[in-house]
Amino acid sequence: MNEETTLSSGYPWVKWQQAWLDEGLAQTRRMLHLPLVWNRAQRIKKGATPSEVIYEEDRLKLLHYRDSEPPRYRTPLLFVYALVNRPYILDLKPGRSVVANFVNRGFDTYLVDWGVPTHADRHLTLDDYINGYLVNVVDYLCERTGLPQINILGYCMGGTMSAMFTALHPKRLKNLLLLAAGIDFATRDGLLNLWTRSEYFDVDKFIEAFGICPAEFLQASFLLLNPVQNLLEKPINFYQNADNEQYLDDFLTTEMWLNDNIPVAGEVFREFVKYLYQQNLLTQNRMPVGKHIVNLRNITCPIMNIMARNDDLVPCAQSTTFNDLVSSKDRQSIIFPAGHIGLAIGSKAQKEVWPQVCDWLAKRS
Repeated sequence: MNEETTLSSGYPWVKWQQAWLDEGLAQTRRMLHLPLVWNRAQRIKKGATPSEVIYEEDRLKLLHYRDSEPPRYRTPLLFVYALVNRPYILDLKPGRSVVANFVNRGFDTYLVDWGVPTHADRHLTLDDYINGYLVNVVDYLCERTGLPQINILGYCMGGTMSAMFTALHPKRLKNLLLLAAGIDFATRDGLLNLWTRSEYFDVDKFIEAFGICPAEFLQASFLLLNPVQNLLEKPINFYQNADNEQYLDDFLTTEMWLNDNIPVAGEVFREFVKYLYQQNLLTQNRMPVGKHIVNLRNITCPIMNIMARNDDLVPCAQSTTFNDLVSSKDRQSIIFPAGHIGLAIGSKAQKEVWPQVCDWLAKRS
């Protein structure tokens, strides 16, 4: 058989042998690397930017990110993350850190770590988080800096809560930035909006049974938002890149965070599902937070609304209407071709989105 001999498919025999050999060698390299993955996973660090805890209340901790140079902009910037995950996704690793973008540009940067609720925290409400903890953090920052206002960047559920806070306490905000934040829950885009409909999900019975929303329930729900990618494509891609050091580092760091879910206080979960997903009260200016009713028209500060076009968790349709519901005259939006997490840590977002957002905030600080 010579080099011109072909199989029935027409593929040259020698080239087929070479391809078979190359793939065999690649498989061997991957297999040899697999035992090293566990050791590598143990060395993954949480957070990339130096920080210190400067305020604590119950389970909440307020982190201040340190820089070698004094901040260029005096108005403090506070990151407010969701209650359903750990906040270090915003400072995941060098080169993939939203926090680092702002610190390096000279912003005085802080982050709220809500902590991990236990069954004893099951009665905590949105009022406790927004008019309690968040008000106390903002008061502390204003006292610390001697300024009457701060900037807030709220991500996901933290963005929804930040919008409520701003509407209830508009004089405390200089600028509001929302990152993949759900506001209008009337849309039927996205599986969460379907699964949480009142005819399918009795949130009262759920919380009565569990007290708090279990972390395992949340994690399973997030996985099933895109089962093909999460349960099939991801393991295949991992195996095919088991010998790629850079891929492994990015993969393991992200997976550590994705599997680091925390429970949610029962009453907060109940309010979020019932008042937002099922009744969409926020866009109607009828959202109750304790004794208060949230009216988004009270928001007058500059707005930056950042959305991910391919977001499975918070579809753009849930966020785009926010700019039309506030009274702010300075309203801008960015819709970027990424997913919910990629909008924060993706390499393209780091190069194209966050420098632009830093420029926007710098002009207003």
